[in-house]
Amino acid sequence: MSRLDSVIRRLEAQRACIDAAVRAIAELPGLVLELGLGNGRTFDHLRDRLPERRIIVFERDPQPHPDCWPPEGDLVIGPLDETLPEAARRWPAGAALIHSDIGTGDPARNQRVANRLGQLLPPLLRRGGMVASDQALSAPTLVSVPPPDSIASDRYFLYRRT
Repeated sequence: MSRLDSVIRRLEAQRACIDAAVRAIAELPGLVLELGLGNGRTFDHLRDRLPERRIIVFERDPQPHPDCWPPEGDLVIGPLDETLPEAARRWPAGAALIHSDIGTGDPARNQRVANRLGQLLPPLLRRGGMVASDQALSAPTLVSVPPPDSIASDRYFLYRRT
């Protein structure tokens, strides 16, 4: 498979899983957390799908498209290891949805970050809340949810907090 085909498959999986998570939290109140702003594409997609929700974005070095800057007060800048524990104290009611797109080209680094997110995300997520992630996560309170039928089970990941 070409790299172009691979990125198209990844983006299709990402959109399908985000949309499934959005449907799953339709009746659940709470914030949306976006981990990794990048160019701002998924932030923009979340704004489109959840216009009534507040979306807090976490990014170490924000450089999005000019149309994709979060509103003032909704961008948290810094390493996730530092910013997520503080966010759990700042927003104790918890998020209804967390989207995590933190993968790099380094599988070992991805695994280290995913392991850490397995510890950091549950306190940020309210019961019944959803996580859509580009990395497989492991945490006692996160239950794997099958992705939409069109998505391979190892392409993008969904979890619900018990």
